[in-house]
Amino acid sequence: MNKTEPAGTLYLIPSSLGEQRLRSVWPDDHFRLINTLNIFIVENIRTARRFLKRAGYQRPFDEVIFHVINKDGPESDDLAFLDAGFDGGSVGLLSEAGCPCIADPGQLVVSRAHEMNIRVKPLVGPSSILLALMASGLNGQQFCFHGYLPIQKGPRSKKIKEIEKKSQNSGATQIFMETPFRNNTLASDVLRQCLPDTRFCIAADLCKNTEYICTMPIIQWREKGLPELHKRPAIFLLSRP
Repeated sequence: MNKTEPAGTLYLIPSSLGEQRLRSVWPDDHFRLINTLNIFIVENIRTARRFLKRAGYQRPFDEVIFHVINKDGPESDDLAFLDAGFDGGSVGLLSEAGCPCIADPGQLVVSRAHEMNIRVKPLVGPSSILLALMASGLNGQQFCFHGYLPIQKGPRSKKIKEIEKKSQNSGATQIFMETPFRNNTLASDVLRQCLPDTRFCIAADLCKNTEYICTMPIIQWREKGLPELHKRPAIFLLSRP
């Protein structure tokens, strides 16, 4: 095949957040598109099947090929299926929640696709990071996403102080997240470590009926107290005035 001709198409398929209706976040073209695909790259076959059923997928699953990638990102050897899996056809990379490759494994799949001259087509869908930033009232012109902060208390406290200082020096909003069962510990550390006038936003359960979004200075958070965040997907943002 001529190098200038795409060897196939890799569709980056966003999922919903929580149990929100897909019709509220997907255009009609997405529903038509997924029914043209019979090869998907996923983190978990069971949840991928459940999601495809919600999306009105009509093909029998015994005719569908699922390639599973590790939640921390695939190893190079795990991508060998890409070498023969396209041949001018199309494959869908499906996220567990939100957008593929954004705080989500899959970037190595996309990187290999570019190396193989496979067309990469991102599809529109919800991103908890961008939704939280939109609703925070903090600087949306400059921002930095840190992913997960250190688990250990000492390194975590040091990192919180570092990103607060970074916000003060740059003016950029600092965004980070945590495994849901450690949310309460992280939020409490932010209240202990940050300066009173630092603005802190908690965005939890985005797009669910229990959605919670609130931005206040640290001193007000200390007075009000934190919401219960245990096992609730959450995004945290902070910014120095």
